[in-house]
Amino acid sequence: MDKKVYELLNDQINKELYSAYLYLDMANYLGDMGLDGFAHWYELQAGEEQEHALKIRKYLIENDQKVELLAIAKPDKVFDGILSVLEAGYEHEQYVTSLINDIYDAAMSVKDWRTAQFLDWFVKEQLEEEESARDLITKYNLFAKDSAGLYELNKELGKR
Repeated sequence: MDKKVYELLNDQINKELYSAYLYLDMANYLGDMGLDGFAHWYELQAGEEQEHALKIRKYLIENDQKVELLAIAKPDKVFDGILSVLEAGYEHEQYVTSLINDIYDAAMSVKDWRTAQFLDWFVKEQLEEEESARDLITKYNLFAKDSAGLYELNKELGKR
């Protein structure tokens, strides 16, 4: 495996685990507000990010690459309300998409078709992740302007 592709993939494990930390931080913030449904939604997001990290780890191991685990940074986002959490989640998914695209570009530049094929799943997943985050913002803006709408949206998110 090309050195740059390996380094980007190995680093992506760390980025995915950071994403899980960030989503747990969001869940904590929303849970502290009494929004257990919103918190549940972000807890599940955190679990998905952990699964992504494990998927990349497994791919590296299958390709006889040593996995080096890096320190996971403490989330540094400061929230000032529900919408700020949702917008930060969407922005973060866009950032992760850019990281996946960078790895894909690196793999393609060295004709690493196997890694490109592996990353196809992540490209599709990021489309879904961005769509879900954007949809959550749309629903919040449409329905959560009053306490009854917020209550119903919180209830809906708790059923995910």
